[in-house]
Amino acid sequence: MDILKTLFSLEGKTILVTGGAQGIGREVANHIAAAGANVVIFDLQEEKAELAAKEIAAEYGRKTFSRQVDVTDYDAVRQALDEAVAEMGQIELLFNNAGIVIQKPVIESTPEEWNKVIDVNLNGVYYVAQLFGKYLIENGIKGSIVNTASMSGIIVNYPQLQASYNTSKAGVTHLTKSLAYEWAEHGIRVNCISPGYIFTELTSFVREDWRVKWAEWTPMQRLGKPEELAGAVIYLLSDSASYTTGAELVVDGGFTIV
Repeated sequence: MDILKTLFSLEGKTILVTGGAQGIGREVANHIAAAGANVVIFDLQEEKAELAAKEIAAEYGRKTFSRQVDVTDYDAVRQALDEAVAEMGQIELLFNNAGIVIQKPVIESTPEEWNKVIDVNLNGVYYVAQLFGKYLIENGIKGSIVNTASMSGIIVNYPQLQASYNTSKAGVTHLTKSLAYEWAEHGIRVNCISPGYIFTELTSFVREDWRVKWAEWTPMQRLGKPEELAGAVIYLLSDSASYTTGAELVVDGGFTIV
């Protein structure tokens, strides 16, 4: 048991979680706090972010900090990161998770809808990663970053149509590999997880017949739970993955193997 605690411990570390107010980000933040880390939450939903930070602090006894942040606003991200570092002292880890989806046929989609998804899911991930990586390099910190991509970057989803989302997530996967190469010499590891169909606040509003089909087409015959991604994120952030960078860890119940 001691060896497991040593391998996967995040004790003494601080992590920044974007999109950490609910869903995957919130659930992973809980588990990361349980693994020993202090937690910073950035989210567009200010009140939910504050509540998440307070509840994590109370339950796990960790130091927490939250800020309302739009990840598509480069200057806002930079300012919030500066404030978080000033408050927490040092941040070594990033779970770069904020994202949105618009399900609509390409022929019916507006340029504004396309740009919105790309801006949040790809540009936002890039902005946060770039500023965080710059902070690590300038301060000589050997850190670890996990981006949230998706199995949608590997396959085309159905029956829903979401070309903008699929494209953005494919971009996140390749961005992850590019950053991993550039920053390896600085001792910074960059990896990504690619979740399959996960039941969250967002997917709970999707048509029920679609959710039934997703479960039927998944070899494990169900949707995943947000907490089932926590182990993958903790592994990639922890010293257990000290020789792992540029990797994509698919957590999809087997969906992409058939």
